[in-house]
Amino acid sequence: MKRRLGALFFDKFELLDIFGPLEMFGVLPREFELMTVGEREGSVASAQGPKALVDVSFDRCPPLDVLLVPGGIGTRSEVANTRLLDFLKTQLGHVQVLASICTGAGLLAKAGVLDGKRATTNKLAFKWVVEQGPRTTWVPEARWVEDGKVFTAGGVAAGIDMSLAVIAKLLGAEVADKVAQGTEYDWHRDASWDPFAKAAGLI
Repeated sequence: MKRRLGALFFDKFELLDIFGPLEMFGVLPREFELMTVGEREGSVASAQGPKALVDVSFDRCPPLDVLLVPGGIGTRSEVANTRLLDFLKTQLGHVQVLASICTGAGLLAKAGVLDGKRATTNKLAFKWVVEQGPRTTWVPEARWVEDGKVFTAGGVAAGIDMSLAVIAKLLGAEVADKVAQGTEYDWHRDASWDPFAKAAGLI
């Protein structure tokens, strides 16, 4: 069964946060249908400048099986965007997997999605993200964390490792291995592998 994957876009999102994971899922067009989702349809600028196109607005978004939430400097203002937070809360009840990359965990936390769950995020922005989720058990040393249907990845490139873990969960480890090989990506399969936590002074 083909799964519909939505990638959330907002102003000043982080490029690799979302396009790295989309590459991994996009290698499997028979298994995943990819679409971009945002508050409004049309173009939205990344933190680095290049723009992306939002396919469907929150109001027109079809049922999703997987939702990816990137980070970026834009998360600092989006934590006050009630429409976006409400969208995330609603999606939690429907998707098979809800996954954040980098400071996207701050959006999930602010929406209450991470209440009572374990999660991680970008180690250099750890303090800010933790402030968004006082009812979350934050894991300072982790490449990614899986808690039920919710996945959270560390900073930027960690989202690629997490995405392969999601693919392994949904389709099997052999499929994920083939994706990593096909993209010539050195997949860190150990979710606890994290040299960046120590470098950031978190452990």
